[in-house]
Amino acid sequence: MSQKTRNELRVSDTWDFSSIFASDAAWEEAYAKAEAAIGELGAIKGTLSSVANIKAGLDKIFSVGQQVEIIYIYSMLRLNVDNGDPTYQSMNGRAEYLSVKFSIAISFLESEILSIPQDVLASYLADPALATYRHTLEDIDRTRAHTLDEQREQMLAMLSDASGTARSAFGALESVDMTFPDVKDEQGNPAPLTHGSFGVYRESKNQAVRKEAFEVYFGEFKKYINTLAALYSGNVKMNNYYTRVRGYSSACEKALFGNNVPVSVYDQLTEAVHGGLPIMKRYLALRRRVLGLDELNMYDLYCPMVESVDMKVTYEEAQELVRKATKPLGEEYQKLLDRAFSERWIDVYETKGKTTGAYSCGVFGVHPYVLLNYTDTLDDAYTLAHELGHAMHSYFSDTTQDFVNHDYRILVAEVASTVNEVLLTRYLLSVETDKDKRAYILNHFLEGFRTTVFRQTLFAEFERRAHDLDMNGTPLTAEVLNGIYRELNELYYEGAVVNELQDIEWARIPHFYNAFYVYQYATGFCSAVSIAKRILEENGTADYLRFLSTGGSDYPLEELKIAGVDLTKPDTVANAMQEFDSALSELEALLLK
Repeated sequence: MSQKTRNELRVSDTWDFSSIFASDAAWEEAYAKAEAAIGELGAIKGTLSSVANIKAGLDKIFSVGQQVEIIYIYSMLRLNVDNGDPTYQSMNGRAEYLSVKFSIAISFLESEILSIPQDVLASYLADPALATYRHTLEDIDRTRAHTLDEQREQMLAMLSDASGTARSAFGALESVDMTFPDVKDEQGNPAPLTHGSFGVYRESKNQAVRKEAFEVYFGEFKKYINTLAALYSGNVKMNNYYTRVRGYSSACEKALFGNNVPVSVYDQLTEAVHGGLPIMKRYLALRRRVLGLDELNMYDLYCPMVESVDMKVTYEEAQELVRKATKPLGEEYQKLLDRAFSERWIDVYETKGKTTGAYSCGVFGVHPYVLLNYTDTLDDAYTLAHELGHAMHSYFSDTTQDFVNHDYRILVAEVASTVNEVLLTRYLLSVETDKDKRAYILNHFLEGFRTTVFRQTLFAEFERRAHDLDMNGTPLTAEVLNGIYRELNELYYEGAVVNELQDIEWARIPHFYNAFYVYQYATGFCSAVSIAKRILEENGTADYLRFLSTGGSDYPLEELKIAGVDLTKPDTVANAMQEFDSALSELEALLLK
């Protein structure tokens, strides 16, 4: 499909911004009011010494916060449909400035709450007048043991800019300074190698193309491996510094503390995934046989194992697929999908200057907005299902919770989206009889497991080992980091040839500069697989919809329990491994006949 201009699109395939602000002029009015309101927040400082004052102060802070949020979202959405538009570049820049100004204005809040003696704060929280803010205040109170005196907190705050130097330097080196020599494409012609095109070349049917792209791309990282090791080591050292200063037992505990997740959940994930490694070994063996290879190299992992079948899916057909796949979620869910399609919640097609990829953005008090770049493929249909999962999570939470408690946390953020993907897979398999198409669908599902569960858990183990070694005094040299990564690759990809260059893959993963984040992809995927099974086989729809409505009113582990998932036990991941095994068994039967 050729790229269209905004003017060539049907209006029904574009966002309706008037649901947020009737015009840019209305946005300007809201901006002026919010800016004035921010200026009044300083008067709250020093007054939070009674139930009435705390309620009044928080009412004002969250009211202004809601205004600032919707001002920012409008400017961001406007800009994202044409990132070259100078009007919205300016508006978005001003909205970012307003957000920073708001954050600075309320920076006193946590320290002032923590200055209230714990027993006094507990008595305040028993008052029904603070019911709306109870979870927020309890969450602040929970940090008391790891909060320092005012002077030391100021010193840490002053260090925050410098502490991001390793991450910034990595970004500059990897995204700006590093360049790659040309490689040969499938026709044997010189072709540019970039971070983006590497992903295309490693999926090539021609192994020589995959191999050259792998060696040239990773070879470039190898040239800078000592610098990259120093940068990552510096990032780990900063994480461990904050860990020691704030009195946590490990950097992992510190990172998980915000979501109130015990380290045991992290460890149980890795143990349960280890239990599924024999199934992964079978999957890799199937890949080697189907691709007709004597040995499976690391650069053979992304080449499609199942030939792409003719499964063109128009946007209208994708809408119908999502409706049918999510029918088990009930009538209300179906009506909301109809609203999303008819009320212009979705900006559908690629246009010049539009943000690439896809996302969903909840807008409290309005409705979610979904960005797509739809190109009529089955993968695009999956993307539609995925983003609508996010959108419905936002809608149910926004309409059930107040603004204070509407925003769900990262640990549960990918659950609803992946539930929709699993439901779509299950629906397609229930109606598809063509063997090639079934194989394609099954392979899509299995690749989700490989890249989201196994790969992200490998990353999680690498982070844990690196931080623990540094905490115990072992220098994180390139040799040490390469050794950790090789050992994990040999464990997770048993049966494949772990090339020497694969040892340095850790050096190109930007997520490692946001420590102990990636495990949530794996727990989210496994949770979604479990929830989808419960919806389809155990009448779990009502519980799931209740989960979607919780927003940020409780901690993620407690919210997931409503949907029947308890991540403090290994069952969820172990059960997901059984689903992986079952899907693999069918794919083996289809492809090895």
